[in-house]
Amino acid sequence: MVAMGKNGDANKGGVGMDGANKNDKAIDRVSGGVATSVSTPTVEREGRAGNGWKALAWSLIGWVVSIAFIVAGSTTMGSAEKGDVPFVIGVVLLIVGIVAVVAMTIPMSGFFTLQPNEARVLVLFGEYRGTVRGTGFYWANPFYSRTLRPADAGESVEEMAGKGGKGKTKADAPAGISAKISLRARTLNGPKLKVNDRNGNPIEIANVIVWRVVDTAKAVFDVDQYDQFVTTQSETALRHVASRYAYDHNAESDDAAAGEITLRSNISEVSEALKEELAERLAPAGIAIDDARLTHLAYAPEIAQVMLRRQQAEAIIAARTKIVQGAVSMVDMALKELERDGVVDLDEERKAAMVSNLMVVLCGDSDPQPVVNAGTLYN
Repeated sequence: MVAMGKNGDANKGGVGMDGANKNDKAIDRVSGGVATSVSTPTVEREGRAGNGWKALAWSLIGWVVSIAFIVAGSTTMGSAEKGDVPFVIGVVLLIVGIVAVVAMTIPMSGFFTLQPNEARVLVLFGEYRGTVRGTGFYWANPFYSRTLRPADAGESVEEMAGKGGKGKTKADAPAGISAKISLRARTLNGPKLKVNDRNGNPIEIANVIVWRVVDTAKAVFDVDQYDQFVTTQSETALRHVASRYAYDHNAESDDAAAGEITLRSNISEVSEALKEELAERLAPAGIAIDDARLTHLAYAPEIAQVMLRRQQAEAIIAARTKIVQGAVSMVDMALKELERDGVVDLDEERKAAMVSNLMVVLCGDSDPQPVVNAGTLYN
């Protein structure tokens, strides 16, 4: 353990801890005798960049002056041969002009333009200096990085193979991230995933999300390859949401009566749940979710036929139930009407026969064939 004084400074022999750590560095903490490293989230701040047109004007003036020195030096050296001026003056002017020309090439790399919904992350020798937003022509320190290297970009092929990347080549190493970050809305069409729903049935599901970067510092410094991070988290969130709900209501339970959410019947609710989970997962990367929708939902091929027969059986049962309920109400109404109007007086046996005949006629699949009884009612 590190002994700390009243002011928070470590004693001799301990490790000093800076009270104001930079945003892009880790904070080492000692908890329960075990040192843990906690990364501090990076916060976007406004960067400074000059007007590009003014800088271009000063650059042109510098180029003109540099060329003038070279021309003056060459002219002076030519006049020195005639003995009018010392030769060394011409050499000095020529050297100054050449040095000025070389020096003027360095600031030229500091010019950049930003289109609408575009930002530039300013990084100087590994230190975050801010983010420039807004359209226009800018000039900034020419030593600002134009490409930001991912954390694992410096690993060798052997190191990648040791981490499970066997067979990888240098071409498989992650590419650098451009310092220019697009703030436009982007669309990610996810692939079809095979997952199990809440009841354990294998289903195929896919989604589409609309996302955009809202915090460039978090997107660049808090995660590696933020676009790949979005893809991975989208798949993970979709799997998690799909496992929370059943594919459809079960006819043997009271799910439908209880208003339980299912993937098939409540697309809007499921999409909203997916959007909320994605927003929570991608917030640490400075990414906002504008929309998330399901684009594909079906049973897996191995159980599709079985589940189709099950759905057909459930539909037939539901239809038969409605038919029986309607037939019973019609028979009851007919008996009550006959008794009330005194059309015919039937005993219990004849009522049972009438109910049986009416139920057969009303619930049958085919049209009934009329039969005329030529005898008495009891023959």
